[in-house]
Amino acid sequence: MIGYARAGRNREAGARGRGKAGRRPGPGHVPFSVVPNANEDNPTALSQAQRRAVSELLRVSPAADDLARRFQEAGFRLALVGGSVRDALLGRLGNDLDFTTDARPEDVLKIVRPWADAVWEVGIAFGTVGVQKAARVGDTDQVFQIEVTTYRSEAYDRTSRKPEVSYGDSIEEDLVRRDFTVNAMAVALPEKEFIDPHGGLEDLAGRVLRTPGTPEESFSDDPLRMMRAARFAAQLDFEVAPEVVDAMQRMAERIEIVSAERVRDEFNKLILSGNPRKGLGLLVDSGLAQRVLPELPALRLESDEHHRHKDVYEHSLTVLEQAIDLEEDGPDLVLRLAALLHDIGKPRTRRFESDGRVSFHHHEVVGAKMTKKRMVALKYSNEMVKDVSRLVELHLRFHGYGTGEWTDSAVRRYVRDAGPLLSRLHKLTRSDCTTRNKRKAAALSRAYDGLEERIAKLQEQEELDAIRPDLDGNEIQEILGIRPGPAVGQAYKFLLELRLENGPMERGDAVTALKEWWAGQS
Repeated sequence: MIGYARAGRNREAGARGRGKAGRRPGPGHVPFSVVPNANEDNPTALSQAQRRAVSELLRVSPAADDLARRFQEAGFRLALVGGSVRDALLGRLGNDLDFTTDARPEDVLKIVRPWADAVWEVGIAFGTVGVQKAARVGDTDQVFQIEVTTYRSEAYDRTSRKPEVSYGDSIEEDLVRRDFTVNAMAVALPEKEFIDPHGGLEDLAGRVLRTPGTPEESFSDDPLRMMRAARFAAQLDFEVAPEVVDAMQRMAERIEIVSAERVRDEFNKLILSGNPRKGLGLLVDSGLAQRVLPELPALRLESDEHHRHKDVYEHSLTVLEQAIDLEEDGPDLVLRLAALLHDIGKPRTRRFESDGRVSFHHHEVVGAKMTKKRMVALKYSNEMVKDVSRLVELHLRFHGYGTGEWTDSAVRRYVRDAGPLLSRLHKLTRSDCTTRNKRKAAALSRAYDGLEERIAKLQEQEELDAIRPDLDGNEIQEILGIRPGPAVGQAYKFLLELRLENGPMERGDAVTALKEWWAGQS
């Protein structure tokens, strides 16, 4: 049964959290089943949230309650906290659970080691212990990924990239340092007492992001929270309170003290969300994008008086959305990054021609280099940098296809150059059509349908996915009577080009062609 937690509300913290909006204080410690006067304008939304939370907490209780009793027996308190409570209220709680406790990390380890299937100490310097635990839930066995963090407060100094951690003694002290009110709620276990000192439940019902204290204090503690506001706006489809947006605009330069890795991870979560346009717009409007991804706001090319080219920024966001619609197996970070960045070379290559047209010659090549440079700066993996920049480089290749004028050789080269990225290139190319001219859009779609049909036919006939010369390296050496070295590689490259140009060859024809080429080299 869900009961009452300790009575009272942190009025001082709540007053700080109201900021410019003058938000009415919400309840502090109340049961899920009844929230009196929590939101007089929308009581139905709150009651639905409470019912969802009860259902979600009952689902995870085999693991959560068992762990909480162990903390209780050891003389400590444990509470489900932050995003886990928010997601429970939204009806989307998964098997990743976040807890907070008054136990110090060394005490947490003593409690969880006999109970857990696995324990990680990677975050112990910040007061966090990771745990994996399998538990029986209904008729199924489920695996829970758990993080237990000691009550804490942390803040950056003006130059450091790492937070200074100090431990607290109360859950109220811990909640006030959380990023947003919707993440500053807790459920004390095993009693299931709801703790909400900053009106997070009310903000959840209103779908708004506010900070427990002032935004300035919150963003000074951890500047990454400014990007997190954009991420939650995209992920949860919430609005960001005006005072929070105002603080983001005034404090945008503070993001520069945050490590590239943390910025990258937060940006990835935004891009992989359900509505990345919303978060990206906030990054650009707040000035944060200028600090972490300046190529994005640069796409807002000043509009010439005759409007001779489309809005590249809006076009890029639309391409991203259309690429998302084509995803087949869940969010694809490589495809989404390529869709967002495919035109970032346009600002540097824009030219006003004498006939009044605007050109962006070779913007795909320039864009690929810019993409590589930015992704390296953000510490993406070498493989991801290679894949995304390659897609940016290839995104215009199809436009030379016309209405099917390519030879089979050109089709083979298209497949060869795309390699394992071919499926993504199909999606990116189709997404890049944002014209409002229905006839033109239909013609482009038909043309690409035709190209895909030709690729499929050639793949069936020639195994295009594994294009190789008709002779391998050992055969080349034997036929030419040479040893391993640069000449073998040159001969291999010649035979590969021959294969792409003519398709598969009989072995005898390949041998003859190789010998003729070699005679010319000599």
